[in-house]
Formats: sequence, C-alpha cells, structure tokens
Amino acid sequence: MPKLKIQEVEINVTKFNNEDYICLTDMMMAKDGEFFVTDWLRNKNTLEYIGIWEKVYNPNFNYGEFAVIKNQAGLNRFKISVKDFVAKTNAIGLFAKAGRYGGTYAHKDIAFEFAMWISPEFKIYVVKEFQRLKEEELKFVGWSAKRELSKINYHIHTDAIKNNLIPKEITSSEANVIYANEADVLNVALFGKTAKMWKDENPDLKGNIRDYASIEQLIVLINLESMNSELIKTGKSQSERALFLNKMAIEQLTVLYKYDNKLLNEFNSD
Repeated sequence: MPKLKIQEVEINVTKFNNEDYICLTDMMMAKDGEFFVTDWLRNKNTLEYIGIWEKVYNPNFNYGEFAVIKNQAGLNRFKISVKDFVAKTNAIGLFAKAGRYGGTYAHKDIAFEFAMWISPEFKIYVVKEFQRLKEEELKFVGWSAKRELSKINYHIHTDAIKNNLIPKEITSSEANVIYANEADVLNVALFGKTAKMWKDENPDLKGNIRDYASIEQLIVLINLESMNSELIKTGKSQSERALFLNKMAIEQLTVLYKYDNKLLNEFNSD
C-alpha cells in the first residue's frame, strides 16, 4: 500500500472505485491535542462541503437524511461517526476500514479539506506529497508498459531464432539452450553480463535481469530484439551480431539519457 510521508507522519493511501482515498486517521497524528475525525465531521462547514461534493459525484446520495444531519450540526449534543454518516446518507466520499491499514478514509478532495482543518501548512505538504506519489505511479506504469511490450516483442526474436538458427531434429531442451544463448547475446550487449552472471551477483533478488531494467534500457531492449531478428535472417554470426548490438545499445542509451537529463533541466528551470 502506498504511503505519504509528511513531517515524520506516514499516511496510508488506498484505491476505492478506482479513486484515491487518503487515511484521515493517520493524518490526525499531525494535529496537536486530543482530536477525532468525528470532531471534524460535526462541523457545519465540513458537512456543507461534503454535501456539495456528494451532489456532484454521487447520484445515489440520500439528501433527505443528509438534511437532518446538517440541521443538527453545531449543537453540543450532536455527534456522528463516519460509519453512521455513510449508512444514513449512502455517501461515497468517506468510509471506515477495519483490520490492517484500517481507519477512516476520505476521497482525496475531501482529505485535502481535512488537511486544511489540521492546518494550512499541513494541507500544502499533503498536496505536494500526493503529487509526488502520483508521479512515481506514472513512472511505474510507464515502466510496466514497456516491460510488457518487450516481452511481446521477444516473440519476434524467438521466431527468428526458431526459423534460422535451430537445426531440424533436435530435442526441445537443446532448442532451449539456443534460445537462452541468444537471449544472453542481448543481455551482454545491453547489460554487460549474462542472465546467470546477474543471478550469481544477486542471489536474493526475485525475477531476472530484465525485471530490474530502467525504462531507457527496456526501450533499447525492444530495439535490440527487432534488430537481432533481422541480423539473424541475414546470416550474421553470433559474434558479429553481439558487437553490432552492443554498439547500438551504447548509442541509443546515450541519446535517451541525454534527452532525459535535458527534460529534467527544463523542468527544474520552470
């Protein structure tokens, strides 16, 4: 589960209906004194904001029950839990979660308002940290997409090996050796080591060398697989292909990293 880290406080974030919800219970740790989420929920301004939010996003919101609750806001005797509020109004902006990572969660829009209740400064830090978390997620999505693309592209590579390098009448285990050897041609060209060398160096890591590649390396890997397929068809020897692919990997990685640094510098200068 992802977390926001603000002023030594760790705040859990979860998905609900494909939307981001932030743990208000965790956020309370940043507020001085003995306070509860119910203290915030009984506030008239809080209820007005939640009512408007639900009106915009929740067609099944129970306005009748909400009106009764809202009319009691401000009275000393008035107090309502998140669980009761959700049960009576059919709200979707809040929910109470039990068990590990439990607590009261709110949609990010409402959670940001809760952060403002704690302090304006705290809200700024919450929004900033949340944006950082989203940027990290986008990077991971991009990496995953390129990793999947490289796996699909690998079939082009293996087909070229099958049709041009694997002799007839050999066993499947012998064929697998050829596939593995050709995969290592790409590994050495791009990473400078075979799959076994990487595994020997990282015995505690799960997966293989390609699972730990950068986005830039995965992009180049896709290009190397396509190029190696064409080189195999032309009858180039493995040593010739290895030298050519290594040179190609160096050139492409140099361009990609230079481009990434340029974008980073432009971003920092804005």
